[in-house]
Amino acid sequence: MDGFRIYLERYGIGSSQAELLATVLLLCLAVILVFFAEIVTRKILLKVVALVARKSETSFDDMLLDHRVFAWIAHMVPPVLLYNAAHPVFRYYPDAVQPVQLVLTIYLTIIVILVCLSFLDSLLEFYNEHPVSERLPLKSFIQVLKTVIVASGAVIVIARLLGTSPLVFFSGLGAFTAVIILIFKDAILGFVAGIQLTSNNLVKIGDWIEMPKYDADGEVSDISLVTVSVQNWDKTITVIPAYALISEGFRNWRGMSESGGRRIMRSVSIDMQSVTFCDEAQLQRLRSVSLLQQYLDVKSREIEDYNSRHAFVSDVPLNGRRMTNFGTFRAYLMAYLRSHPKINQDMTLLVRHLQPEENGIPLQIYVFCSDVLWANYEAVQADIMDHVLASLPFFGLRVFQSPSGMDIADAGRALGRRTAAEGSAPAPATGSASRDSE
Repeated sequence: MDGFRIYLERYGIGSSQAELLATVLLLCLAVILVFFAEIVTRKILLKVVALVARKSETSFDDMLLDHRVFAWIAHMVPPVLLYNAAHPVFRYYPDAVQPVQLVLTIYLTIIVILVCLSFLDSLLEFYNEHPVSERLPLKSFIQVLKTVIVASGAVIVIARLLGTSPLVFFSGLGAFTAVIILIFKDAILGFVAGIQLTSNNLVKIGDWIEMPKYDADGEVSDISLVTVSVQNWDKTITVIPAYALISEGFRNWRGMSESGGRRIMRSVSIDMQSVTFCDEAQLQRLRSVSLLQQYLDVKSREIEDYNSRHAFVSDVPLNGRRMTNFGTFRAYLMAYLRSHPKINQDMTLLVRHLQPEENGIPLQIYVFCSDVLWANYEAVQADIMDHVLASLPFFGLRVFQSPSGMDIADAGRALGRRTAAEGSAPAPATGSASRDSE
């Protein structure tokens, strides 16, 4: 630059004009150099990196490409070159060096922030591909890191604009702690709740949770820093504050899915007037049921031995012990459920009576289906109840059911026919016949 300035001064150009022309010339050369370096970086190096990444076996480098990590790194080349060229280019104008470097520092800080954010997105996507991510989601922690990075970058930029050290701002944050806590209340509460949820393994993506206060009943689709998104079974999305899961509680059905059994608890009301003792004809007919043969043989011998020891008269049903159609039906249901291929035999299996009420005596089935998928579970439950209802008449039992409109209409027609039949019958004589009887 000195030689070029002296060369210009020999041709009668003033010193200040020569310095300006030399500065403009070197600035143009620097811009051309930076432009050429950017072309080499983006058009050649980035393509080479992309080619190598696509051919590699690991998927992490592909995610770095998809999230533009290498592209943002390439954007760092121009400000770095211009920053280093500021001193020689503005040699004759030293006061311009600091503003130029300030602008370049701010630009470079923004690029570094974007690189860090893109890298965290790539890291989160790579982590979510592994099964451990379902047990320990990191999205909330990544969001916290993003918040810290953006906040730190903003402090650095503001400090550079004001000409002070960033440490001054960080040291002064203590005075604004109350304001920061108020502004970021949800984020802080959500972060603490996210740590508790993940560390204690309370909820993970894919869990079926139920929270009636927020009308949430479905699978967890996303866990973020502040919220937990639940896709309900009607395909709507419910967003719940993360700290609400800790402070208010929720129901997680994960234990049901992992246990290998989903509870079936259904009851049918039996008309108590249909409960009777079994006679010999009915017992002979029930012996044709293969699931009841062993039960009837064992029970019959047990009852005969008991009655014979106590010399009970068999003609009176109330003397001694007798089998009932209701008890036999319960034994049949137990045998039926124990032979059912979709019932988990390692879990509770009950067929019991509930408290009798005005609608009959409830007979409850309490078992666990081995298929926990909703559609399959409902199909198994429906098949069992269909079989129960269809089997009751074979045992002489009736389901208690409130009369419907058709029942009332049939009763009305029957009453009308009876009244008509009674009206058409001849009336008894009451005159002379009565006097003759007297």
